Amino acid sequence: MVTLPKLNDLGFFEIRLESIGGLGANLAGKMLAEAGVVGVGLNGVSFSSYGSEKKGSAVKAHIRFCDMDTRIRDTSPVERPHVVGVFHESLSKTVNVISGIYEDSTVLVNSTKTPDELKEKMKLRGGTIAVIDAIGISLEEKNRVNMAMLGALFRLCDFLDPDVMRGVIRKSLEKKYPLAVAPALRTFDRGYNEVKFQTYALPEGETMPDFVRFDTPVLGYETQSIGGVITNPGNSILKDLSISRAGMMPHFHEDKCIHCASCDNVCPDFCFVWDELPDKKGRPQMFLQGIDYQYCKGCLKCVQACPTEALTNEREEDGYADLNRMPHRFNLAVNS
Repeated sequence: MVTLPKLNDLGFFEIRLESIGGLGANLAGKMLAEAGVVGVGLNGVSFSSYGSEKKGSAVKAHIRFCDMDTRIRDTSPVERPHVVGVFHESLSKTVNVISGIYEDSTVLVNSTKTPDELKEKMKLRGGTIAVIDAIGISLEEKNRVNMAMLGALFRLCDFLDPDVMRGVIRKSLEKKYPLAVAPALRTFDRGYNEVKFQTYALPEGETMPDFVRFDTPVLGYETQSIGGVITNPGNSILKDLSISRAGMMPHFHEDKCIHCASCDNVCPDFCFVWDELPDKKGRPQMFLQGIDYQYCKGCLKCVQACPTEALTNEREEDGYADLNRMPHRFNLAVNS
């Protein structure tokens, strides 16, 4: 009989996966639950919650495990997780990914930073911080981020059997995608072996803040604007699409650019910034100034369209987008 390491008042061990559409958190949650229920004989349930079903939108996957003698009668979202898996580090800009954690919870982050750096960035006080470069592994193995995250989760949840998960991967992929089985297994194994983690004790005299529900609406019948005006619509200039990038981004090389606008024609989010300047003969012409990375979601259509290699496909490095961003004029007006 498998013994769960921690249980809440209802007898559950709970996991929450924080992700964006396209990284496979929904499938990862289902496979994780199957490995616990079918593989090691636990009771379990898995389900997801999300808004618009598209790449880049926020997604949460919820998993509950309990002993066979405990009935699962709670299908509400996981609010107090024992383990949190953050599939994209930049999610912490817009989503409270560590909402509801205990002082001894484990937070797994897809990142290239160290546990110490993430502790400072995410303002974590105690518990275990684990790091795995899931994007880097998936790019090298030509597979999905979720397989590397699953490998790391199995290392952290030692009551689960990784051999069972390997069987689940084969079962899920071999019929429809037989060529994907070997890369998926390699990605899973690398996630399992390469995850790094550090445990921090809560500073003496400090306590965890009181739990506040992460899904409480900011606007209600007492606080909404007159007429129910939407103050931050989906097409707002304040929108930040950078969390949609999955490891790769375009780099702009001005010396190779012929200002043909092929990139601008295929860009779905108007990321390219232009200015009217005189050409060599003094005639007014539009010249490309750069990329507003706030709106770039890393689709890389511009790289494919560029005829001169003025745009190249590069692995995203922390801080590059902020340092090389060319803001649109309306952003400059808003920020000033």
